[in-house]
Amino acid sequence: MVHQYKNNGYNIVLDVNSGSVHVVDDLVYDVIPVVEEGLSEGLLENEIKTKVSDKLDASYTKEDIAEAVEEVMELKEAGMLFTEDVYENYIIDFKKRQTVVKALCLHIAHDCNLACKYCFAEEGEYHGRRAIMSYEVGKKALDFLVANSGNRVNLEVDFFGGEPLMNWQVVKDLVAYGRSLEEPHNKKFRFTLTTNGVLLDDEVLEFANKEMSNVVLSIDGRKEIHDLMRPNRGGFGSYDTIVPKFQKVAESRNQMDYYVRGTFTHNNLDFAEDVKHLADLGFKQISVEPVVAKPEESYAITEEDIPRILEEYDNLALELLKRRREGKGVNFFHFMIDLQGGPCVAKRLSGCGSGTEYLAVTPWGDLYPCHQFVGQEEFLMGNVDEGITRTDIRDEFKTCNVYAKEKCRNCFAKFYCSGGCAANSYNFHGSINDAYDVGCELQRKRIECAIMIKAALADEE
Repeated sequence: MVHQYKNNGYNIVLDVNSGSVHVVDDLVYDVIPVVEEGLSEGLLENEIKTKVSDKLDASYTKEDIAEAVEEVMELKEAGMLFTEDVYENYIIDFKKRQTVVKALCLHIAHDCNLACKYCFAEEGEYHGRRAIMSYEVGKKALDFLVANSGNRVNLEVDFFGGEPLMNWQVVKDLVAYGRSLEEPHNKKFRFTLTTNGVLLDDEVLEFANKEMSNVVLSIDGRKEIHDLMRPNRGGFGSYDTIVPKFQKVAESRNQMDYYVRGTFTHNNLDFAEDVKHLADLGFKQISVEPVVAKPEESYAITEEDIPRILEEYDNLALELLKRRREGKGVNFFHFMIDLQGGPCVAKRLSGCGSGTEYLAVTPWGDLYPCHQFVGQEEFLMGNVDEGITRTDIRDEFKTCNVYAKEKCRNCFAKFYCSGGCAANSYNFHGSINDAYDVGCELQRKRIECAIMIKAALADEE
């Protein structure tokens, strides 16, 4: 499978199965699809040259066409173009693989001091009651993780909510307990904190800088955008409260091992301005993601919004390139792509590992496939006392991969997005083996922009 597109003056060709990326001239760009067609017809190289000459504009000479065809065929022989899909044969063994749990999302607090309008957690309640995780439940969760992690050494735990700082003492106690498990069990915990920042203070920051491998800071961008969507319980905006705190976090962590994470909605389709605003505030690690919401919500992204959003991603890519050239570069999460190595085969095929390697734990110890399934009782997998009792749910998630989804099989982005979010698929289509269509459109554009940026930077080296 080959994907071709033009972006920012570059003719880009992606060989999907090998991951090879080529920046080519106009002639080679035009030749490639005709060569691919000829190969599918079983034509020999000289026959392909004739076919290309017959199809292409007379402005190209036969000599130039012959040279271009030879160049394309050399790429094919080198395994960098028109490569076969070796992963589909691997999928049978992939489904049979033994999985271990390597990451937990601890819902340390089903409560929040903000009332964000788009919150999938319903102001922290997750379709249920407000609750705070006890130290005893948290200990059992960490014990469960260690016991079910097999030979894996590195384990990940995200303190999540609601707002985890509303249960800060338990966070600290669980970190200490996790550290006590490391040496006797040959494990290493990587803790992450996700916070809205309202309760962030020097004591929290000092502890986070010592113990948290990553800190996720929730902010949507410009003051008017952030305060519209992320007010407190009294209806007042939180921007002025959190910005100086977040700036202090970023600087204290040397602009690494954190990111500011925002959400854009129908209300700010010019979200590139929010990314620029966050960069101008001094943040170097930025993620601003599209909201996922029911169509009837006034802030939901609609199909009619897609062309505007795709254009905005192009604008953002150019802006980030400009800033990089000026020595003011930032990392935008959705444009970060590894063309040399990238994720392992299992991650390319199945993504985040929800329901198998990654689980969410409620304040009372119930286990769900991920934080976005919490409160949907049909996905209740077990609890920290008894472990996973619904192995059928785990087995269903084991089969969730890019080849189980018809929309993914012939998509050029499948090995970069790994089939997308299972929760979004279920919430929009009633199956974890479908795909959230709006999200797919935006993901494809983000990947195209990310590759273009790589091409532009390589061109300047």
